[in-house]
Amino acid sequence: MNKKSKDFLYKYLNNESPTGFEQSGQQIWLDYIKPFVDTYFTDTYGTAVGVINPDAEYKVVIEAHSDEISWFVNYISKEGYIYVIRNGGSDFVIAPSKKVKIHGEKGVVPAVFGWPAIHVREKRDEAKMDEESVVLDCGATSDEEVAKLGIKVGSVVTFDDQLTELNGKYYTGRALDNRIGGFVIAEVARKLKEKKIKLPFGLYITNAVQEEIGLRGAQMIAEKIKPNVAIVTDVTHDTTAPGYNKIKQGEQKCGKGPVLSFAPAIHHNVINMLFDVAEKKKIPYQRAALSRFSGTDADAFAYSNEGVATALISVPLKYMHTTVEMAHKDDVENVINLFYEFLVQLKSGHDFKYLH
Repeated sequence: MNKKSKDFLYKYLNNESPTGFEQSGQQIWLDYIKPFVDTYFTDTYGTAVGVINPDAEYKVVIEAHSDEISWFVNYISKEGYIYVIRNGGSDFVIAPSKKVKIHGEKGVVPAVFGWPAIHVREKRDEAKMDEESVVLDCGATSDEEVAKLGIKVGSVVTFDDQLTELNGKYYTGRALDNRIGGFVIAEVARKLKEKKIKLPFGLYITNAVQEEIGLRGAQMIAEKIKPNVAIVTDVTHDTTAPGYNKIKQGEQKCGKGPVLSFAPAIHHNVINMLFDVAEKKKIPYQRAALSRFSGTDADAFAYSNEGVATALISVPLKYMHTTVEMAHKDDVENVINLFYEFLVQLKSGHDFKYLH
């Protein structure tokens, strides 16, 4: 990875982009990809799209989502303690003793999720923790003092954790789900530009908002772009880590390559083309089966505009929805390579329909 790409990776992943508040991260992403695309546009809620060959009739989307899980301030006690609700799939179990940033009206306010000491707290079922179990402390001693700091009900809260590396092999931190995907599609755009590839179709490099609360950004932008084919990237679970059941969740492992998933929304003709490309270019890959839904923006694209031929390429991830999510560097590079090789062999007008 060159220095410019790595600087972008760290700047982009360390930025806070909670669901509904993705603007600053989207600007970082847009600023990076602008030299690699012909034009770009954004929608009302902040989804950003870089376009190569905008006048082409045949349209291909490569997509990731930009938002991260977070919290909303929901109640402030008279004593100045702050209670939260989830914004996306945030996990109350991991919150105790974590440092956070409260994004208030006067700027960022540091705070912590307080927690009673082990030798004084009563027996509790920590697996059933909820809004009443954890509390934020920003050092204020009254609700008036909290208000003076600019913190109000509705202020968004993010964990204060930064991207680091482990053992020279892994990226680890918060929000790899799924800004690592945003990095991937931006790098695909860079690679196409640097190799002077002339695509025969329109390519829409799409970084969607609000995936974590129901694929909302993808639903909106799919209707605007109206693509012929869409390849979505997201993360999936490394099920070889402790705590997973491989009989129920399959077997996917970090470092073994991109995960290509089967689900009703995944078009067989698209995924079979991805398999062929991976085999020809000797890109390692893994297979996974998902039940009724993929749970990713692939569902939103597949079921839009009377149906869009869609596939999903996932980065295997350890410890999803925590502050120590882990992705293997090789997997990230191989997902970039698979996207690139798929695009350079795709012919404009390719018809993926099952029946003719």
